[in-house]
Amino acid sequence: MSKQLRCERRGVSLLKSICLSLGCLLVLAVVPPPARAQEMTFRLVSVGNRARCGNTCPVVISAEGEITNNTPSSFLSFVESNVGTNNLHAIVFLDSPGGKVLASMEFGKILRELGAAAIVGRVDPAAANRRLSEFVAARCLSACVYALMGAKKRVIPPQSLVGIHRMFTYVDAADPDSSTVVRYRRYDNGEMAAVLERYTWAMGVSPELIAMAERISSDRIHIMSRAEIARFHLASSKF
Repeated sequence: MSKQLRCERRGVSLLKSICLSLGCLLVLAVVPPPARAQEMTFRLVSVGNRARCGNTCPVVISAEGEITNNTPSSFLSFVESNVGTNNLHAIVFLDSPGGKVLASMEFGKILRELGAAAIVGRVDPAAANRRLSEFVAARCLSACVYALMGAKKRVIPPQSLVGIHRMFTYVDAADPDSSTVVRYRRYDNGEMAAVLERYTWAMGVSPELIAMAERISSDRIHIMSRAEIARFHLASSKF
């Protein structure tokens, strides 16, 4: 990629100001996520005080929805189409219920290659016509955590949620007794966990997070505490 998203000092300053805003506004503006997850989509979001910066306001990327096998290539295409856009910074707002494990790792690797920062949060869509951007809590659950790991800088604001559980995949098979197709969960035999542990280590996160996730029932999501997030070096609550 010949051009880079802006991730120099101005990008760092923007990330600081966004995180400061998140820390204040999340307490006041917690918007529940959509009930049904759709495939992850990407859009450019202008942030800042539009009364002051107008068309020169900083621009970041919003990534919302389920991570599918198409997500890494879709994100890369989106970035390539928008590199060179005025004031585009390497900051991605993440809001996802999870998805495919391998695709999430690939997404994370792309974030690392771009030197991108990731914030588990959303720009409040209700504030689209307001002059000052507002930010709301979001979630990064299940496989989304592996995408988050790839970011060079990771921020989980106080009221945003990050959750983990045992990985599995759905498999359809014919029931020999009834000739109907039944769906069951296939669990990892340890091979994928080993791959994830090497990945988390390379991304600067403790592999113990994977071991913990594999001990949690796939029927529930364990919302990580602030102490766990810090212990596993997953993210900070502010810049």
